[in-house]
This record gives sequence, C-alpha cells and structure tokens, in this order.
Amino acid sequence: MSTHKSGTPEIDALDALIRTAHYIKREFESRLSSMDIPAYLTGPRLRLLIAVAESEPVRMSDLAAKMDIKAITVTQFVDALEKEQLLVRFPDPKDRRATLIKLTEQAPALIQQGRAAAAKVKEEMLAPLPPEMRKQLVDILSQLVDFKKICIF
Repeated sequence: MSTHKSGTPEIDALDALIRTAHYIKREFESRLSSMDIPAYLTGPRLRLLIAVAESEPVRMSDLAAKMDIKAITVTQFVDALEKEQLLVRFPDPKDRRATLIKLTEQAPALIQQGRAAAAKVKEEMLAPLPPEMRKQLVDILSQLVDFKKICIF
C-alpha cells in the first residue's frame, strides 16, 4: 500500500482503513478459492449460510436484519446459493407474503469446510500481528462499529 499526503490525520486514517479493508477482502477471497473452496462461496455468502444454519428456517427479511445487510443483497446471495443447491426457498406457512429459506443436505459439509478454510486464512493473514496488537486492532475497530452485529463467523 502506498502512502499519500492528504493533509489531515483523520482523512489519512480513514483512507488507510478503506484501502486496507479492500485489500483484505480481495486477499481473503483469493486465498479461500486457493483452498478448494468453490469460487461462488465468497466470505459474505459463507456468512449467510452460517446465519441460515443458526436460525433455519429463517425469513429472508429477518436474515437481512440479522446480518445488517440490505434485503436485495440477501436476495442476490440466496439466488446464487440456491442455484448451487445449497439453499431452498419455501413459503412461510404463517404469512403467505413471506419466504423462508433453509439449507439443503449438501450445505452443512460445505459450511464446515468453508469455516475451517476461513479460520486458516484469517490466521495466516493476521500472523504478522502479535496477540496484543490483534486485541488493540479489534478494540479500535469496535469503537467505529458494533462487531456484535456484523460478526457471524
């Protein structure tokens, strides 16, 4: 990552955070796919599968709220994962307007494989930071966002 001068430490810090987040996401996805995780199973899609596994069957709207993402994003993820035969949709018997989703029989094994690969990738990517620095990083980032809402892995 290159550095540049913008004039204020606040903007420099946020720019560095955005660049780092983009790099980490790209690197994380690349490493996952190099570990025999199917390319369609990105980190966010794995998070969605894990969330479904924890709450199934679950309404798509409730899933969006739980994951703190837009309903359209859930729909896109569900479309892709349904195409790969990892999720199925069905009408909510209590509310005809709502759609429930649940895992297929193939999904749990892939979730387990994805979780293990994600844990390994995370450890590799954080290897340069000693445990105390990792804790400090989490503490700093937690001041910007409530991790309890967004961390599902």
